[in-house]
Amino acid sequence: MGEASVGSTIRIAVDAMGGDHGPSEVVPAALDYAAAHPADHLVLVGRLEAISDAAGQPLPPNVGIAEASEVVRMDEHPALALREKKDASILVACDLVRRGEADAVVTAGHTGAGMAAAVLRLGRLPGVDRPALAVQMVSETGPFVFLDIGANPDSTGEHLHQYAHMGAIFAERVLGVRNPRVALLSIGEEKGKGDARIVRATELLDRSGLNFIGNVEGKDLVHHLADVVVCDAVIGNVTIKFFEGLSSFIFDLLRQEFRRPPRGPIAYWLLRPGLDRIRTIFDYERVGGSPLLGVRGSVIITHGRARRRMIRYAIEVGAETARRRVPELISERLVQLGSAARLEARAT
Repeated sequence: MGEASVGSTIRIAVDAMGGDHGPSEVVPAALDYAAAHPADHLVLVGRLEAISDAAGQPLPPNVGIAEASEVVRMDEHPALALREKKDASILVACDLVRRGEADAVVTAGHTGAGMAAAVLRLGRLPGVDRPALAVQMVSETGPFVFLDIGANPDSTGEHLHQYAHMGAIFAERVLGVRNPRVALLSIGEEKGKGDARIVRATELLDRSGLNFIGNVEGKDLVHHLADVVVCDAVIGNVTIKFFEGLSSFIFDLLRQEFRRPPRGPIAYWLLRPGLDRIRTIFDYERVGGSPLLGVRGSVIITHGRARRRMIRYAIEVGAETARRRVPELISERLVQLGSAARLEARAT
């Protein structure tokens, strides 16, 4: 795990083969980032010929290549694929971090393979029971951290408590939120209302030292009542995909109406300034990707369908996560919590 500090050079391993579009989108995105951040160093991981073809030009001094001959396809079973494909690009990228040759991994490839490779090759941070996959959710007043969205179904109250600490550190260090408000996603806004794990998480968070505000409901997410919202992976995954589907559905309906003659095109030109502002708020590409919090290194998993612009933002998130030492800070926080819990157990 790298010891990068604020302002230092960051080395980013980019899975050039991952995603629906592979090198044709990933490589130009990496070159865009490299041009804008000449002090950082990128390593494109994948097949040499494919990367060179996608680049279409000699690579700049701050971009290198680490060859990997295999790729985990989006339709493959992650565990089986990683077992059979020892030279898969995502494994090689994670190995660079494990050996201290990179500080972060960014992939648009198979989400399950990305998480599995990170846990297998990098391992969990000390004090972390389960890593959590987070995402920056959009709202009118800025993004908030939402986790877990897919790493761990059947989380316990203790796991939710850990997720809250990890999410708070990410919000503080990457989003710049001072003393972030932390909440649990549940079926009612009354503090402690929910199933057994919510009750247990509430007990732990009440004495955690975090700025814990209790519960929020699904309808509250768009109002940014909290800076970190914590839930089990099943709930989180369903929620994030519902948001994505609903926003696409609404914009599709608007497009259909604005194409309907004769008034539709006129209405579009009248409403265009407001629509542009709304489109900016819903611009999910700017959040880049989802950090896998709790592993020994900065790992960012972005959408498989991501194109050049979103992948560049994902690289920026990976660099900032490493630069701000988020993995190290998570480890320090959770080790402290573990020590405090042991002292409390001895006292009782």
